[in-house]
Amino acid sequence: MIRTLIQLATGGMATQTQMFPDLPAYNRGLPMLTDSPCTSCGNCAQACPTDAINVGAGGIVALDRGRCIACGQCTAACESGTLKGDLGTRVAVLRREDLVLTNRPAQPAPPVPTQPAMFRRSLHVREVSTGDNASDLEVGAMGNPVFDCGRFGIHIVASPRHADALAVTGPLARAMQEPLRRCYEAMADPRIVVAVGASAISGVPFEDGYASANGVSPILPVDVFIPGSPPHPWYILHGLLLAMGHPAARG
Repeated sequence: MIRTLIQLATGGMATQTQMFPDLPAYNRGLPMLTDSPCTSCGNCAQACPTDAINVGAGGIVALDRGRCIACGQCTAACESGTLKGDLGTRVAVLRREDLVLTNRPAQPAPPVPTQPAMFRRSLHVREVSTGDNASDLEVGAMGNPVFDCGRFGIHIVASPRHADALAVTGPLARAMQEPLRRCYEAMADPRIVVAVGASAISGVPFEDGYASANGVSPILPVDVFIPGSPPHPWYILHGLLLAMGHPAARG
């Protein structure tokens, strides 16, 4: 008993207290656009296995993080430094179009939507996996002592009848579409849907195949999009806190 108390007193705390810290330097992160002019070589678009990058006239680049599997091929192929790794962890968005980054000259930005704060104090999440085990593991890691999602009032529940949010991982092939609809219909209003990972957002790399695995949006209305393949636990926490309308998620 005394040894246990000594260990508790001297062992330190595992939980990360800083909100949304940058990823460690050895992590690749998602790609981002820099201020370096693009030479229009197109190497990044050719290297991308999921067609997440488009290079247009005048070096205008469009990078769709909703299709990005974070393989790092684009940043390795970019000779101009226009693309580089982003170690930031505030990557979730409320609109699908906000996942598309571009170096096009700035236009007047539309107002950023805010999520109603109806779930500010707690959020009960029913996770449904449709074929992305890596993202499932990251959702599980979100509850470990390092990230401790419970301190924010976020809890994973077993029944959709107890859930406020439906978190979907995987590309959602045809065989899982009806079960997912039933799960959603079993939830009480108000309810939200969270697409966790690139495959849940756009179906990559399985989209437009025989199984109709094109992500969640064609089946259910999605309220929060969390990129990554798989998304880091901080990415997922950012998305869920964004869904809650938590002020920490807005930076």
